[in-house]
Amino acid sequence: MPVAASAIYFLNLRGDVMINRRYRDDVGGNMVDAFRMHIMQTKDLGTCPVRQIGGCSFLYMRISNVYIVIVVNSNANAACALKFVVEAVALFRSYFGGAFDEDAIRNNFVLIYELLDEIMDFGYPQNLSPEILKLYITQEGVRSPFSSKPQDMRPPANATLQVTGAVGWRREGLVYKKNEVFLDIVESVNLLMSSNGTVLRCDVTGKVLMKCFLSGMPDLKLGLNDKIGLEKESQIKARPTRSGKTIELDDVTFHQCVNLTRFNSEKTVSFVPPDGEFELMKYRITEGISLPFRVFPSIKELGRTRMEVNVKVKSVFGAKMFALGVVVKVPVPKHTAKASFQVTSGKAKYSAGIDCLVWKIRKFPGQMESTMSAEVELISTMVEKKSWTRPPIQMEFQVPMFTASGLRVRFLKVWEKSGYSTVEWVRYITRAGSYEIRC
Repeated sequence: MPVAASAIYFLNLRGDVMINRRYRDDVGGNMVDAFRMHIMQTKDLGTCPVRQIGGCSFLYMRISNVYIVIVVNSNANAACALKFVVEAVALFRSYFGGAFDEDAIRNNFVLIYELLDEIMDFGYPQNLSPEILKLYITQEGVRSPFSSKPQDMRPPANATLQVTGAVGWRREGLVYKKNEVFLDIVESVNLLMSSNGTVLRCDVTGKVLMKCFLSGMPDLKLGLNDKIGLEKESQIKARPTRSGKTIELDDVTFHQCVNLTRFNSEKTVSFVPPDGEFELMKYRITEGISLPFRVFPSIKELGRTRMEVNVKVKSVFGAKMFALGVVVKVPVPKHTAKASFQVTSGKAKYSAGIDCLVWKIRKFPGQMESTMSAEVELISTMVEKKSWTRPPIQMEFQVPMFTASGLRVRFLKVWEKSGYSTVEWVRYITRAGSYEIRC
């Protein structure tokens, strides 16, 4: 269920209530005293932002030198409440010139009370968009002399349409000399591989980033090579799908501009984009992943004072592509004295701060192999040392124009009533998330 907040409090670091607003009568006015006595005075703030005291839940967050506390008397959505706090602070900062602290609150009591009545109704969050609220709450906040100069925000031409929530993320009347759309698919590969090459855990988390410079109120349609979308398209057009790799998207989340009704019925991503840069969607994939690199480690302990380390890295992606900023971190014992290296490409060194042999390759072509051999000297002591646990090898990299999931943009269509032409740019990039190989 939504937040259903009973009250919201703004406290300073001493625990004094600067502003409070009660939305329901199911909690007493002195409930904030329980938060002050049981949490603030005992310094039991810790890392958990949700506490239960006397049958009520306190969801709080510290911003600068202010504590914002939401009190609920039911089983509320904690994530939604904390998201509300973050969005509310962004709204206050847009009115206060970028500052949000105790002084900004004391200088803007009347404005804050007016905003609190608009952004929450009977404990349920409402519209928190600064662009829309500034249409009918035109009072300017008292700005700090140290705050940045506010941006010039022209009001939308059709205020009624935006206040009703139809297209609250884009204003009308935008005009660009050159209409362009930039689309980036950015993926992070998470891998845990055993020493003999068996994949223990592998998944890809990705996001579709867009930057739009389009005139008017355009309608965009994005087609991907996901399995469900292609099957739905073939049913609508009564023709078989084209051959090629299809993927299954898991845990998909969309920006609020996406038409979810159309997505559920036609499995196509249709939307009216916000102006500028935004994150269109996020997804996760667990099957059919193409690993960009294979690592073959060999670590031998020669007595108590020497080690031999051999690591071979092979790029699996296409020969015409390349990886940038490749870093291989091979862990060594804490009592390492020094290491000597032989590498076929790049540079390697021993980093005592992280107890690793760090091998860096600036540019790694596809379908190539590189090896690193190292002789490690250990400090010999008379004290019996614990056995070395051998942490996994870690990799860092980014591969342009490659997606580990195989996700591809099939089409990106832009329609606007004036019929102007657009230029679309699409890029792909794959990065290392938690890319680990046991040795």
